[in-house]
Amino acid sequence: MKKMTDLDLYLFNEGKLKEAYKHFGAHLKKDESGKTLGVFFRVYAPHAKIVSIVGEFNAWDSRTHVLEKEDDIGIFSIYIPGVNEWARYKYCIVTSFGQTIFKADPYAFFSDERPETSSKVYDIDGFEWHDSPYTNSRQQKNAYEDKLSIYELHLGSWMTKPDGSFHKYNELVDLLIPYIQEHGFSHIELMPVVEHPLDESWGYQGTGYYSATSRFGVPKDLMYLIDKCHEANIGVIMDWVPGHICKDAHGLYMFDGEPVYEFEDINIRENKVWGTVNLDLGKGITKSFLISNAFFWMEYFHVDGFRIDAVSNIIYFLGNSHIGTNHGAVEFLKNLNYAINEHDHSILMFAEDSTTYPNLTSNVLDGGVGFDYKWNMGWMNDTLKYFEKDPIYRKFHHDLITFGMVYAYSEKFILPLSHDEVVHGKHSLVDKMPGDYWQKFANYRLLLGLQFTHPGKKLLFMGGEFAQMHEWKDKEELDWFLLEYPFHNSANHFVRDLISVYNHHKCFFELDHSPRGFQWIDQRNYEQSIFSFVRFGKEENEFAAVILNMTPNAYDDFCVGVPKKGSYEEILNSDKDIYGGSDVYNGALLKTVEESNHGFDQSLKIKIAPLSISIIKYKG
Repeated sequence: MKKMTDLDLYLFNEGKLKEAYKHFGAHLKKDESGKTLGVFFRVYAPHAKIVSIVGEFNAWDSRTHVLEKEDDIGIFSIYIPGVNEWARYKYCIVTSFGQTIFKADPYAFFSDERPETSSKVYDIDGFEWHDSPYTNSRQQKNAYEDKLSIYELHLGSWMTKPDGSFHKYNELVDLLIPYIQEHGFSHIELMPVVEHPLDESWGYQGTGYYSATSRFGVPKDLMYLIDKCHEANIGVIMDWVPGHICKDAHGLYMFDGEPVYEFEDINIRENKVWGTVNLDLGKGITKSFLISNAFFWMEYFHVDGFRIDAVSNIIYFLGNSHIGTNHGAVEFLKNLNYAINEHDHSILMFAEDSTTYPNLTSNVLDGGVGFDYKWNMGWMNDTLKYFEKDPIYRKFHHDLITFGMVYAYSEKFILPLSHDEVVHGKHSLVDKMPGDYWQKFANYRLLLGLQFTHPGKKLLFMGGEFAQMHEWKDKEELDWFLLEYPFHNSANHFVRDLISVYNHHKCFFELDHSPRGFQWIDQRNYEQSIFSFVRFGKEENEFAAVILNMTPNAYDDFCVGVPKKGSYEEILNSDKDIYGGSDVYNGALLKTVEESNHGFDQSLKIKIAPLSISIIKYKG
């Protein structure tokens, strides 16, 4: 490889180098026939006295291959002939204090499988993609007006082999893709698949940002999985952690014996809550490392979006607004979102953020941070708090459901029911619900019915689609055996039908981010704890009424106002016996009566089942 130019070095230092992975790491040199001749290594270690390569090819002897310092900023490189793909290696660094430390390559394309910590030489090029119809179609869509339902999953515990070991990326193709298609999700979101040393970190404490974890196979196996997802019209979102790193000795932490990618100031560097170290996103070299990483995953893995983890910890020092705003980090987020949008506007950027920091989903050129979506943590917390209450007390907490519409259009929101809500003693979704077994499942159906009819895009964590009773167990596969039990099988039937209704009726997604897409019918029925609203599409007659009964009381002749005179059809009722309900539903075509109600000139007389959601579509 050529020496980095003055422009390359300038962009690297300024945080504007978008393809740092083409300059750093281990790159195979081949002849015209494709035969490997050797490997070129380059690393950034500004405080190092000496850098050498140790590996299988030199008996791990640090004296054999000492890197040459290319420039004054601390870039070291060497070409070693005869090294082939799959060779294991590390950098041996003599620090400014005279210590000798061994580090994995920050830009390695592959890593040894845990508990080993070496990097591996890997040929990242050459995969043949077949997904151009999907990516071309993606670029033609307006994501805000399209359906978006995300299935969040952890590859290590979604489904395992009979002996408890992990499936490889390519082995999941025939298991995962038909399952996603059957349920109707538009996207999957993979919890972090960057290399990480500890299974229990779920990937959120990474060491190899450019290395798809070897737990599940080689990088091209992951490319194959994503390619097949795209062929099946399924998008793939990557959970990405640019804010903090683990402190394992072989990782990025104190890479050359001193802070390189992280903060110099220990008071804001140490994230004591998570036992991690915060990256300094104001540093140019850290920005170049991370923005290049996002471009790497787009170029080589064709990912369709990034869910940015722990944005509150990025925006505010130590995640605490009282300590202060990290303006350098905010600028990083703006630069990241702007660069990705400029490169490909159809790549979706999601902020997992619990703060009230303004304009996260506004355009960077308009003064915003530039995300496409923000996780609506307020909606999630309020909604779960409401559902956990016994129905007899819900009338005193009515505003937990209605308050979300006060700020529903302040940002472009995702409504998440994620892994964070079903771990650490929080109970699974269905087990959060009050009441006996029947009532738990009825409440569960109500919860998901509200999520999929409320303005905002959708995210559901694995296991939630069949009402897993236990919390998520990250060391075991999902409780698939539950599908043999009627309550769980019926719950899964409901979720599949609910997503089908969502997918086939534009009123539930077309105007998610416009006040024109939603109107309350009655948000003040505290005494009966019944909520009713209308969801509108762009076309005049594309709308549906949604009625949610949050108590076990049933009603035979309930009057609800509707926007137009004519015929209506109940297209989904969570109380049907096929879903595990008591089978109170509106089977016949419903016709309006000339009776003013809820501010409308006409009404429908309907049956309302206990603890149920009813979706009634206008027919004309």
